[in-house]
Amino acid sequence: MSEIVIQPISKAAFAPFGEVLDCAGDPDKLINQGLCGRYDDRATLDLSDGRAGISLFRSEVRGLPYRLEMVERHPDGSQAFIPMAMVPFLVIAAPDEGGVPGMPLAFETEAGQAINFHRGTWHGVLTPLHAPGLFAVVDRIGPGANLEEHWFEKPYVVDRRETLG
Repeated sequence: MSEIVIQPISKAAFAPFGEVLDCAGDPDKLINQGLCGRYDDRATLDLSDGRAGISLFRSEVRGLPYRLEMVERHPDGSQAFIPMAMVPFLVIAAPDEGGVPGMPLAFETEAGQAINFHRGTWHGVLTPLHAPGLFAVVDRIGPGANLEEHWFEKPYVVDRRETLG
């Protein structure tokens, strides 16, 4: 199996695949009697039709090393993963190479970060590394199939550098 080393997520490294959502910098405005900072418009929702919806996902926690067998993409809309606990999670994305995924990259978020995949981006499934594995997911709700899966001929092993050597 080929190995993929997990790297810390950054806005620059993740930009080809989507957006890192966080509360970096000063808030756009203070609300609620100055006790709440509002950080506006952190994700670009991109939908071909239908509407944006918020769904709740409860996923089993995954361990490392992680066996990556499949990636998916959503051609009709972007997809945001927003953890509902202050814990990091694993994010896997791959460039498109002629309609199939290229070499995947693996990122680990920091606690308090979320991500938004661009429409049509190959990505791994929701992969919490810590309990409770509860996420809000913002994506397209509408008619038609908005899911393509690609199963790798040989799975990848995803882990931290110190474990892979």
